[in-house]
Amino acid sequence: MTGEIPRATAADPADTFAAGFTEDPGYLDYAKVGPLSAAVQAEAIAANEALARFRHGAFTGLAAAGERARAGLAAVSGFRPDQIVSQPSTSHGLMHVMLGLSGTLLVSPAEFPSLPVAAQRAADAIGSMTPRWLGAGSSDGPGHVTPAAVEAGLDDEVTAVAVSLVDSRTGYVADLEAIRSVIGDRLLIVDAIQGFGVVDARFDAADVIAGGGQKWLRAGWGTGFLAMGDRAREVLSPVLSGFTGTAEIEPWDEVPAPAGGVSAFTLSNPDLVACARLAASLEEIAETGVSLLASAIAERVAQVIDIADELAMPVVSPRTEHERAGIVVLEPGPGQLGAVGASLHNHGVTATTRQGRVRLSVHAGTTAETLGMLRDALISATTLAP
Repeated sequence: MTGEIPRATAADPADTFAAGFTEDPGYLDYAKVGPLSAAVQAEAIAANEALARFRHGAFTGLAAAGERARAGLAAVSGFRPDQIVSQPSTSHGLMHVMLGLSGTLLVSPAEFPSLPVAAQRAADAIGSMTPRWLGAGSSDGPGHVTPAAVEAGLDDEVTAVAVSLVDSRTGYVADLEAIRSVIGDRLLIVDAIQGFGVVDARFDAADVIAGGGQKWLRAGWGTGFLAMGDRAREVLSPVLSGFTGTAEIEPWDEVPAPAGGVSAFTLSNPDLVACARLAASLEEIAETGVSLLASAIAERVAQVIDIADELAMPVVSPRTEHERAGIVVLEPGPGQLGAVGASLHNHGVTATTRQGRVRLSVHAGTTAETLGMLRDALISATTLAP
């Protein structure tokens, strides 16, 4: 096993970022939900105080949170602020996109359910789009949507391809740039909830990205977003478009057509407190730098893999650095899963256990103490398991 990960120096932005992790030691479940960062907590307190007291002029400050969130999302994604709109969640944004599609959508049924369920519901309700499911044997493994797999599923009928930035079950990182090169001018739609802000991805290869801040951004629920390039906006129909989706601020006494921009894909005004939380998170990430955070996470992932290898615990998530994010998936042997889950619980380690596997997810602020707790839990599990 490698030694303790070197901590950043006081002058290093990563040190300031890591100091914002206030959760208890033992937390390894950022792929499920990220505990609020210190900066987000402070922003939420201030926003809720403004909302509670509503002093004169308070609404002006709250209303600016939406602009701040869009500016932060633009800094991380590369989309323009006017191409980005708030959503209640990633799933809401994806449903907007699927309902607006026409033609044939190539998507894996092994993606997190937000994508395939939205695709099928849209096909059933509207009928203008047909999902084409990538076959079980068309990729390198379940959840591994590779450029070769996508290319094999293409023909002239396919008008769009949807993929997750990071597969939630395996931690596999999709190569967006390579997928773009094989699909040509078809739309590329990305579910970016896993890894947005901590994976140094080529979002400029995508036409649409949908995401949320409750995981790696550590901004809490209600912080979804939808970013849409100009070409995608021309192609997608705003089926669910409310009064905020028009070009008018408040369209009294008339029902205007949907706006020409991405705001057409909204039903109402956003949660400004959620926007404030998201803005605080993104400003912190932009100041630190996604590449620096990705590097810090890669070091911690390597240490988790070393711990698993030392204790002969099979790792079934990618080992190659460019194919992995902050997720390490373990697959205990027959009869071991119960012992591993119980040992993690007894040692205070928070992780996700599903479908016979244990998913561990680290962040840039994961400490040596937490990784030591993980090692102790796995040692105990391997001792007790049959």
